[in-house]
Amino acid sequence: MTDYVSLTPRQRQDLRTVSAMIIPASEEYRVPGADDPAIQADMLATLGRDTKQVMAALDHLARLAGLPLAELDAARRDAVAQEFRKNGGAAAATLVRVVLQCYYRDDRVLRSLGIELRAPFPKGHVLPDGDWSLLDPVKARSGTLRRAP
Repeated sequence: MTDYVSLTPRQRQDLRTVSAMIIPASEEYRVPGADDPAIQADMLATLGRDTKQVMAALDHLARLAGLPLAELDAARRDAVAQEFRKNGGAAAATLVRVVLQCYYRDDRVLRSLGIELRAPFPKGHVLPDGDWSLLDPVKARSGTLRRAP
């Protein structure tokens, strides 16, 4: 098991700010922004193997900004974001992917998209334990023998 380094307070603040830049809250669709505390907690809890890339992206953003992103005016923040998109490389792509994957698995976001909050199969039907009758058609077929590679 790999021991991942946690983000510094500055990196967490920049992550929250850049998340809001990527996906702002929408009153129209009644969804939170990606800076929502629950979504941020999910990001921090599930960074896992992406931690180093996300930290590299946040460090790159910090170098470009010079200040915490939240302290920059909107025009300067947009300029930093444009530069980051051009030169951020794989670390920038990882950061964006992490934000998107955590955002789009939030229940509120799924509901706004009309996606049901349950597995698509078995469509709410509960199968009794030990009922293997669904496999009867498979068992009835004759075996297929194939040559192993």
